[in-house]
Amino acid sequence: MNNSSFKPAKPGDSVPSSVSRITSVDFVRGVAMILMAIDHVRVYSGVPAGGSTPGIFFTRWITHFVAPTFVFLAGTSAYLHGSKLSSRGALSRFLLVRGAWLVLLELTVIRICWTFNFDFSHYLLAGVIWMIGWCMILMAAANYLPSKVVGAIGLAIIALHNLTDLFTQRLEQAFGNNGPNWFLKLLYFGGEVKIGGSSPSLFILYVILPWLGVMMAGFAFGRVVQMPPERRRVLFLKLGVALTALFILLRTVDIYGDPRPWRGDQHLPRILSFLATTKYPASLLFLLMTLGPMLMLLSFAEGWRGKLQEAIATFGRVPMFYYLLHIPLIHVAACIVSLIREHRVDAWLFANRPVAPPPVPPGYTWSLSLLYLVFALCVIALYFPCRWFAGVKKRHKKGWISYL
Repeated sequence: MNNSSFKPAKPGDSVPSSVSRITSVDFVRGVAMILMAIDHVRVYSGVPAGGSTPGIFFTRWITHFVAPTFVFLAGTSAYLHGSKLSSRGALSRFLLVRGAWLVLLELTVIRICWTFNFDFSHYLLAGVIWMIGWCMILMAAANYLPSKVVGAIGLAIIALHNLTDLFTQRLEQAFGNNGPNWFLKLLYFGGEVKIGGSSPSLFILYVILPWLGVMMAGFAFGRVVQMPPERRRVLFLKLGVALTALFILLRTVDIYGDPRPWRGDQHLPRILSFLATTKYPASLLFLLMTLGPMLMLLSFAEGWRGKLQEAIATFGRVPMFYYLLHIPLIHVAACIVSLIREHRVDAWLFANRPVAPPPVPPGYTWSLSLLYLVFALCVIALYFPCRWFAGVKKRHKKGWISYL
């Protein structure tokens, strides 16, 4: 096997600066973490996930950049972490354990944080952390391939998976009335999976494909990140512009890349319909629309310095810690808002969410100004524990700390 594309450090070697933390990567990941909080405040606000008014549409649309950025840079971080380890096997063990840990967290701790109830018999959600966990488990095997091959496979998955849209009717006929089996739902189609006779149903929101392709592409991108700063800055910008231009071209042609043609959409203004790409499963156009600007931001961030940039990068240094804190904090904040507005904590806040909660109670829905106020207060509150934990991670780089 050709190992020239990935050369792990030998035991006892000093880690070169090229594999040390890169502030621009932490900054862009921090931006994604902040934007994520907007959508999760929205979940508890009663505001719908998109709509025909620009305010509601863009409140949802701006958060579309989160998952692609998070998954892509998770692949990049895996490559950079592997560059510090003694062997491919060490990286594979790390990815395997961390992936299993994330899947477990999604089905237990995170599920309770979303709902503040223990009604596991009716609701289990396979969300973004579940998906990242399984992708890491699969990356533990892919890690043994040359990084260029990993990247090529990842790009092929991203580019070609929407071929299924061309065979929708044939697939529906092949599946029959019961639809895809559990494995195909897990892999690509998503939906509800019954675990057992008396067991709860698992709702698969984030599927493996094409997200595995995004992580694999991010893994290969680690080679670019290790280049000298000025060279990588130019490559970041060129790649970002190319992906964004390809999105505009393919979306304008409107033949391939997303199952929802935008010209025939009568529910949204034309420009909003043009931007309304499919997230579940993430279409090629959805990924081009989000990864392109992300790479351009990464290029611009290479030259940014200052207190604000450092504060945002702090969130990007501890993404899992942030994630585990922000959901219960937002949930508690929503309970406080309900107490202030209704003089009680509305029972709706303890329903199963974020997928298909019961209808919003009359008069409950927040204004967008209240939504963004709660979002801002939560992000400010999260900064202080994240700054503390970033310091802990810097001092203690091994052991369980590395899994958060």
